[in-house]
Amino acid sequence: MYLEPGSPWQNGSIESFNGKLRDELLNGEIFDTLWEAKVLTERWRREYNQQRPHSSLGRKASGAGGLPAQGRSQDFSVMG
Repeated sequence: MYLEPGSPWQNGSIESFNGKLRDELLNGEIFDTLWEAKVLTERWRREYNQQRPHSSLGRKASGAGGLPAQGRSQDFSVMG
């Protein structure tokens, strides 16, 4: 699928993810080191992918009887 540059409304999933990342992590933290940013981002990523309820899983968390995080189509991995 081709997305026009500067057209974020064409990819609502990533825009939703970007908003959650900004609201829940970036706006509330000041990172003093790159290591601290990596640790806190990884902690947030794990919570986002495995602990929070997902509408695609009937409001269940993937770690609570839903699909495993690596099997989900929208596992937005922040860390490589």
